Amino acid sequence: MKKRKVVLVGTGFVGMSMAYSMLNSGGIEELILIDIDKEKTKGEEMDLSHGLPYAPQKMVIKAGDYDECKDAQVVVITAGVAQKPGQTRLELAEVNTKIMKQITNSIMASGFNGNIVVASNPVDLMAYVVWKVSGLPKSKVIGSGTVLDTARLRYLMADYLKVSSKNIHAYIMGEHGDSSFVPWDHAYVGCKRVKDIMKDGKHPMEDLKKIHEGVVNAAYDIIEKKKATYYGIGMALNRLVRAIIDNENSILTVSTYLENEYGQNGVYIGVPAIINRNGVREIIQLNLNEYEQEKLDNSCKLMKEMREKSIEKLINE
Repeated sequence: MKKRKVVLVGTGFVGMSMAYSMLNSGGIEELILIDIDKEKTKGEEMDLSHGLPYAPQKMVIKAGDYDECKDAQVVVITAGVAQKPGQTRLELAEVNTKIMKQITNSIMASGFNGNIVVASNPVDLMAYVVWKVSGLPKSKVIGSGTVLDTARLRYLMADYLKVSSKNIHAYIMGEHGDSSFVPWDHAYVGCKRVKDIMKDGKHPMEDLKKIHEGVVNAAYDIIEKKKATYYGIGMALNRLVRAIIDNENSILTVSTYLENEYGQNGVYIGVPAIINRNGVREIIQLNLNEYEQEKLDNSCKLMKEMREKSIEKLINE
């Protein structure tokens, strides 16, 4: 058995929220922290390590460098710049593409052959960049996609319907962003369709639209109130990494490369997929209705247009 080792590249709020979640949940034997700011990274190592006496299991935590990637099962990339006021998503993508290239080349130079999880934004585009630069099989490079969006959806639906969020089986698909959508025909509470529950309980069907709007606007609301979002995505990343490390064959809505699934090709986008130690074992194809297919097609179109404007050129430089 391989050592249960994870390397985190990027010790900002998102990365350290994931690290803290890992410390509290256990299941990881070794966590390596990498960041351009060496002093901060050493401080993060010390701070996390001081909580080990109260953690559920022993865990080696240390600041390191890219040579540590060689025997890691998973490398998680959260590094990159945040979107600045007035900056377009394309401009953000161009800046972060250059950062992703540098990081990915450093990871692969170690001899790494595990799975890479990408959380840097725009995540669907950055996952594509890392896949292209790394040369790894498409199944082994996974974007965090809509795992957080899906968690937000389940939380809001559970609050609305007054049931446990663990019994909400619904997914956000498409871009991690404004063009996402919910395939409501495939949303369930326990074993009952959400649409049937809405009819039986005499809930207005338009409330489903409001719930989705709440998901889309969540990040904007949080950023307005506290400048950044990190706890939710930190826990979502821990969940995704554990699905890989534990060989779970769990279904999560990750950003993965489509090759004719859903009638799309050559794009990373958020879809339900089975995740295990090999990364994406299988993409689950839902029978989308016409409206939902149009929404997915639109998400993919937006990603391709942004990519073709300049990112492909930057990858090949």
